[in-house]
Amino acid sequence: MSVLFITGTGTEIGKTVTTAAIAAAELGRGRSVAVLKPAQTGVAADEPGDVAEVARLAGSGVTTAELARYPEPLAPATAARRAGLPPVRPYEVAEAASKLAAEHDVVLVEGAGGLLVRFDEAGGTLADAAKALGAPMLMVAQAGLGTLNATALTALALRTAGIETPGVVIGSWPAEPDLASRCNVEDLPEVAGAPLLGLVPAGVGALPSARFRAQARSWLAPRLGGTWGL
Repeated sequence: MSVLFITGTGTEIGKTVTTAAIAAAELGRGRSVAVLKPAQTGVAADEPGDVAEVARLAGSGVTTAELARYPEPLAPATAARRAGLPPVRPYEVAEAASKLAAEHDVVLVEGAGGLLVRFDEAGGTLADAAKALGAPMLMVAQAGLGTLNATALTALALRTAGIETPGVVIGSWPAEPDLASRCNVEDLPEVAGAPLLGLVPAGVGALPSARFRAQARSWLAPRLGGTWGL
């Protein structure tokens, strides 16, 4: 079984594009890939969600799965309650990931928002699902000012829960990084207690699929199937 959970240190920081890059890199290595989105919020029933965006960028070879969808762009537990729909529970996420792992080389589980965002009324989180499977959690962080604290807090929560993290990826690396961003490349591994595993350039989610797939490996370290840092 090869399941990797992916969380952000916040929201809107390039988590979906990073997931797509990892999927593209693994597909390029000849591995079968599934992407699971436990709870999709802020998207209507007939609109494409995050897994559709991953498939668009990484290629049609990706198997996609979504456990629940809620129309309002809120934390999953809140969105489920307001919509009058059942919440997603951590054990359901773990079970779905395990089933996909039985048929795929790599399963990427993309969270909603940050690590401790509530999935249900009992306070279940993405961390609980990862812990149930004994699976690692990749952190996707911002580039600039404020990211060190958010990353340190996320790393602390992972250590407290006993969840391994392979490292951190900066999910939207600016074309012209400021001083804070440049310094954070060196400082993020220290505060995370884990290596920096890639820089995904800002705006690459707008690339045509073929160009995205061709370049994806150059944004990621070998541990994520790429060539960055070599």
